Amino acid sequence: MKRNEHITMLHGAGGIVMHDLVKNYILKYFGGVENADFEVPLEALDDAAVVSDIVLKSDSHAVKPIFFPGGDIGRLAISGTINDIAVLGAEPCALTCSFILEEGLAISNFERILASMKQTCLEANVSIVTGDTKVVEKGSLGGCVINVSGIGRRTEALEKNLSIVKHFRDNFNARWILDSNLKPGDKIILSGTIGDHGLAVLSAQEGLNFGSNIKSDVKPLNNLIQRLLGEVGGIVAMKDPTRGGLADALNEFSEKSKVGILIHEEKVPIKDNVRAACEMLGLDPFEVGNEGKIVMGVLKEKAEAVLQFLKNTKEGEEAEIIGEVTEAFNGVAMQTIIGGKRIISRPLGDPIPRIC
Repeated sequence: MKRNEHITMLHGAGGIVMHDLVKNYILKYFGGVENADFEVPLEALDDAAVVSDIVLKSDSHAVKPIFFPGGDIGRLAISGTINDIAVLGAEPCALTCSFILEEGLAISNFERILASMKQTCLEANVSIVTGDTKVVEKGSLGGCVINVSGIGRRTEALEKNLSIVKHFRDNFNARWILDSNLKPGDKIILSGTIGDHGLAVLSAQEGLNFGSNIKSDVKPLNNLIQRLLGEVGGIVAMKDPTRGGLADALNEFSEKSKVGILIHEEKVPIKDNVRAACEMLGLDPFEVGNEGKIVMGVLKEKAEAVLQFLKNTKEGEEAEIIGEVTEAFNGVAMQTIIGGKRIISRPLGDPIPRIC
């Protein structure tokens, strides 16, 4: 940014603008710390950091409105932090929670949020162990903002997964599941439909009726991920495609692993009502955020086994192998249904503001 520029909504929406803010400003002041214990440091810009075999994550949520079809800010805050820890291969074991409450928030709504957070913690088998509460004057906060931070630890399931990868891949030394682990030949698997969360929040923001019931997919995925690692294995990279959607997640894979990714349009699962709503509003479902899906890079030798495992779970019953990693080109491209290819670029930001 130039000196006379200001923060815009795009700076917090994933995509190019937010990544530039992080790389050009935040890393300028916080990066460059040399410490042998920082296995996955700030500069890696993965979903969480690793310090002395402990995975750390902090995530703030300012979704508007705080209640939306299929979820609420409390369920979102717990799930978002848990999933960012889980996609590195760690098991979340403790959370912190800080509330910034706006004056005028109904106590009944606050209690509703707390009950939702408790239920989500029970689903994930993790507890909130400390936190903080602040209240600010009535204004534009939208009710409340929630920060949830967490720690995770290595598991036998992660170790088993890594041993399987090393069996099939020479010179594989990574100790975690990282964005930079992809190699040509790996398959790209998506655990389910895209766009559900963003469209659900948009419908609540604008009072839109798409003629069907679009609900958020928000959920904790740590239990599913640990089962995948321990019972099937072969997973080398994994992300939850939140802000910026599938397009942003795939481009992060491509940039950090220095590979090309080719996806097949007919294989990407999108609900008919979400597709129709996106067409009506001029939105690209590939750029719309999700909160209950995983996109992963998997060894080609294990891809079918991972897919079949997912399809036998509630969270992954609509999973598909959507593409593969290639050395034929750089970046992300899509083989279209009508023939030919089109570039899937990193978006400027998620087209729907304040979805998380």
